[in-house]
Amino acid sequence: MALADQRLLRQQTYPVPIAPVRDRRRAPRRGPLAASVLRHLFLLVGAAIMLMPFVWMISTSLKPADQLFTVPPTWIPRELRWDTYVKAMGAGNFGRYALNSLLLAVINTISNVALASLAGYAFARLAFPGRRVLFVLVLATLMVPYQVTIIPLFIIIRHIPLAGGNDLFGGGGIGWINSYWGLTVPGAVGAFGIFMLRQFFQQLPKDLEDAARIDGAGELRIFLQIMFPLALPAVATLSIFSFQAGWNAFLWPLLITTTDEMRTIQVGLTVFVQQYSTQWDQLMAATVVATLPIIAMFAVGQRYLVRGIAFTGLKG
Repeated sequence: MALADQRLLRQQTYPVPIAPVRDRRRAPRRGPLAASVLRHLFLLVGAAIMLMPFVWMISTSLKPADQLFTVPPTWIPRELRWDTYVKAMGAGNFGRYALNSLLLAVINTISNVALASLAGYAFARLAFPGRRVLFVLVLATLMVPYQVTIIPLFIIIRHIPLAGGNDLFGGGGIGWINSYWGLTVPGAVGAFGIFMLRQFFQQLPKDLEDAARIDGAGELRIFLQIMFPLALPAVATLSIFSFQAGWNAFLWPLLITTTDEMRTIQVGLTVFVQQYSTQWDQLMAATVVATLPIIAMFAVGQRYLVRGIAFTGLKG
């Protein structure tokens, strides 16, 4: 009888108390939300401050002459003068200026990408004597202000042998002054591009080139078919920077060009600045037109620019 009672007790089930289910959804925190609002507000204010000169430039280019210096200033003109752009394009040799700037920007972009990628790959992947010392010397050139090198560079360009009427020793003529060679060669490659691509190539896995060497590929083939395609984000970033530098160049084209046919667009803007007066409306209209290619390039390449900077570790 006792055994039957024990079996009966084992077969009986008893309700197990279940703890009440609590709502795990937390109340929204006000701290992160407030910080996000403040951060975006700060960014909006900063963006507005950055855009103010550009908006004022467009506003000035569309104002009649009697509204340029009114107090208080007017941001939206009462009358839009689109003919100012027509006058600005007809002043001077504006088409020639734009063509020269385009040639300078494109040639410098191609040369910077080609030479900086080769040098960056060599510093990052190839082991040769004096590699570290040579790379330190390349980086040291970044600490030298560009203005300091203007006079020595001008003297070198002036005395290029067998160019511009010069003899074998670089005398008797003008060398590469007022020529496309003198305009483009000094900016063919820079230490910044070498450093940037070297940083990118260092982050690529070494197994890729080891596998290519096992398959019998040489260094040039490894660079062209494996490493360079992987470096496209950094190459796109360097291309944007190089094109911008070439298009916006002013000091060197001002010194090296002596005729109106060789001027770039930035130097050509000085035709609106006369001895006793400045045509501000036409100057601003021409400046707006000169800014459009850079804006378009940044708009198209913004994704690659951010990715390239993130991959190469460049900040600040």
